[in-house]
Amino acid sequence: MAGAGGTWSPEDEAGRGPTIAAGGMVTSSSPVASQLGARVLADGGTAVDAALAMTAMAWLSLPGQCGIGGDAFAVVREPDGRVWTVNGSGYGPDGATAEGYLDEGLTALPMGGARAVSTPGAMAALHTLHARGGTRSLAELWAPVVTAARAGLPCTVKNRADIAEHAGSLAADEGLARWLLPSGRVPEVGDRLPAFELADSIEALAIDPLALYSGSLAEQAVALLRAGGAPFSGDEWALGADAPAEPSITARYGDLVLHQTPPPSPGWMVLQQAGLLDGQLLDLPTLGADAVHLMALAARRAFRDRYESCAADTDTWRTLLTADALAAARAGLEHQPLVAGGVGMAGDTTSCVAVDAEGRAVSAISSLAFTFGARIAIPGTGIALNNRLGRGAYLVPGHPNALAPRRKPLHTLNAWVLTDGSGRLRHVGNTPGGDGQVQWNTQVISHLVDGGLDPQAAVAAPRFTVHPGSDADALGAPETLQCETRLGADTLAGLADRGHDVRPCGAWGAGGSALVVSVDESRGVLAGGADPRQDGVALGV
Repeated sequence: MAGAGGTWSPEDEAGRGPTIAAGGMVTSSSPVASQLGARVLADGGTAVDAALAMTAMAWLSLPGQCGIGGDAFAVVREPDGRVWTVNGSGYGPDGATAEGYLDEGLTALPMGGARAVSTPGAMAALHTLHARGGTRSLAELWAPVVTAARAGLPCTVKNRADIAEHAGSLAADEGLARWLLPSGRVPEVGDRLPAFELADSIEALAIDPLALYSGSLAEQAVALLRAGGAPFSGDEWALGADAPAEPSITARYGDLVLHQTPPPSPGWMVLQQAGLLDGQLLDLPTLGADAVHLMALAARRAFRDRYESCAADTDTWRTLLTADALAAARAGLEHQPLVAGGVGMAGDTTSCVAVDAEGRAVSAISSLAFTFGARIAIPGTGIALNNRLGRGAYLVPGHPNALAPRRKPLHTLNAWVLTDGSGRLRHVGNTPGGDGQVQWNTQVISHLVDGGLDPQAAVAAPRFTVHPGSDADALGAPETLQCETRLGADTLAGLADRGHDVRPCGAWGAGGSALVVSVDESRGVLAGGADPRQDGVALGV
């Protein structure tokens, strides 16, 4: 094995072949979610229908990672080649500013509680996704989720670990405690976790997803947050219902077109890394020291540029993707210092991918930000609220990402599709993982395009992570390169020789849960992969 010495090669993944299917395919980080998505496709639903169903099932199977009170992004490739996206993220309170919070004595936004919350965008995004591409009612698609919520899904190893880690915070919220700490204790693996209040909420929101943003449910949410010290007016909460479909942002990579989600998603950072690396890795051994060094430098450059100049409500990122800017940055990659004004990387998110028999493809990703978000729920609903504002906004007056009314915080979620020059689908994928996402997506895309790896080998390949990224919780943290030991001793030593502060993180410890479905046109099949770092499963129909 390469981890014991030498350098990793694709042959190290022998025996971990991709899932193959001739019709449609789904992949997610949860077996029960993948099973539901495959059933939707088998019953004649589209990839959009399958993604809507899988996203909702993940609210139960991965409750620490996503939920109604979080955010969601998606990219959709239509059978005719059109690609569009949807962004579901929201604002902080109208009454909050960086200067005002600093005057109160805060030095950073809290990571939990009311002041960490931004208006959730997930329901608005799913509403748009359904309106644009759904063929089945949400009530039909989410009925199995409601049934599962009332019966209670069995607690998994991951669920138990998440609940145990945050048991104190969960116990402080009556609604979350009723669901996740039955009988007042951390559940054992296999214990069922009924979510009766959440089941009622899902059933109601299936009829009107935008009811979260107006009426009694919105009033409850805003009252909870105001009582917790977050100066929401209610107007910014109502604006969360607006999640229009938008064109994807694109760049070339090799002979393919890479489609990404636009800001506040950091999809442009994947495009920037693609522009910096295009053609640079073809003649290098996959995941050898030279290739990893270049990819790490490209990631550092993206995080540096993001921190210095980019915000969710500006177009500064566009100037970074021009041919001249990429050429100048590429020429300086080897010489730039290994320093950046970045911050932490930890986070929790989940995602899914679906491709149907017509060639429609969806990459969807959703999150509460950190595990269980702000760890507070709208009373009586089971709806946990996110901590995206605490994670994404800076208390740095004058900074492009400083906390301000009607400014969305910077985000970590992004999703991608690769098509050929004629618009034909080649690959679709994503990964959760905080600020690791833009790095790991770039790595997986390179494995597919430069290395010619199949989807399963691409998502299972050794991973490395520039740390910190650009979250708001650890400004100025020491800069390291976290590497899985499967990269091999030669690669790790070579990276240290090139100036990286290499921190081994175990054979599979980098994090993430990458998912890919690829089109094998020569054989007329789909090939899918699910990251072995979590419980992911790819299923074909």
